[in-house]
Amino acid sequence: MKFVLSILIYLITAINLVFAQTGGWNFNNNRIAISADGNNQADNLHRWPRADPDDWGGTAVALAIIAKLDARDNLVHYSYNNFVDAPAHTTETNEMADSVNGAIERWDFNKNKFFDASADHQAALDHLVKEISQSSAEDPLYFIHMGPAEFFYRAVKQVVEQGNAEHLSHVYVISHSGYNNNHLRRGDPKFDKHPVAAKDKHHTLAETISLSGQRLNYKQIQDQNAKWDANKLWNSEHDWSVWQWMKNHQDESIQWIYQRLKRHPKGVADCSDAGMVYYLLTGDDNGSPAKLQKLFAAGI
Repeated sequence: MKFVLSILIYLITAINLVFAQTGGWNFNNNRIAISADGNNQADNLHRWPRADPDDWGGTAVALAIIAKLDARDNLVHYSYNNFVDAPAHTTETNEMADSVNGAIERWDFNKNKFFDASADHQAALDHLVKEISQSSAEDPLYFIHMGPAEFFYRAVKQVVEQGNAEHLSHVYVISHSGYNNNHLRRGDPKFDKHPVAAKDKHHTLAETISLSGQRLNYKQIQDQNAKWDANKLWNSEHDWSVWQWMKNHQDESIQWIYQRLKRHPKGVADCSDAGMVYYLLTGDDNGSPAKLQKLFAAGI
C-alpha cells in the first residue's frame, strides 16, 4: 500500500512539473506580478460605475492555478480593485477581497503580497514599483495585465522618475483584452459624467509602453473569452454545465471556486483573465473547463 501511495505521489508531482516547466513566453520559474480590477463600490463619476465582475471568479481560478502548479513563491505582487480614482469599499461587498482572502486562507499564500488598491492606492503602487525596479536579465518580472492600464502606468512613471528605467527592459507584460488595454476611467468623453482636465486623464497600455521608452516587452495572447462555445477557453456565458464538476468536488476549495464564479450578478460563467495565468504557467493559451478539470482532478 505504501508503495502504491508513493507511486501516486510521484506521478502527481511529475504531472505538476510538466505543467510548470513548459510556461509561455520563455517563462522559467520567474517572478510574477498581477494587477486586476473587480471594484464593486460604484464610481459615480463614470457611466460604467462598477468593474466587470469576471475578476471575482477569475481571481479565485488564477490563484488556484498558481497554487496547484506550486508557483506561490513566484507570485511577488497581486493588486486588485485597481480602478484608479474610484472609491474604497464602504457600502458594497468587497468581492475581490473575499476572493483574495479565501485563496490566502485555503492555499497558504503570503498575505503581504496582496494589495487592495482602492483601500491604499499608494501602498499597492509602491510595492509594484519596488518589484519592477529589481528586474534584470537574470531576474525578469512577468506582469499579468488584468485591469485598466492606469495603475500600471503610474507604476512605470514612478520607476522612470526614480531613474530606474533600464529595469523596464526586463518586464514582460501579458494581456488578452482590448478593454484592459484601452479603457479609461477618466478622460473618455463617452463615459465621463463630467469633463476631465487633461492632467487628470488616465492612460492606455500603449501610452504606458511609450512612457517606458518602448522598453517594456509586450505580448497579446488571444482573447480568453469564447462565448460561442462553452467548451473552449474561459467564458461559457450562461452555460454552467461545463463547470458542474466543481460544484461537489472532493476538494472543498474547488467547491469554493465554483461559489466565487457564481457571484457574478448576471449569472455569467466567466473567469477569462485566469487564462493568462494558465498560459504563463503551461504555455497553452487554449485553456478550457475540461483542461482545468484535468489539472484539478486530485484537488489543489
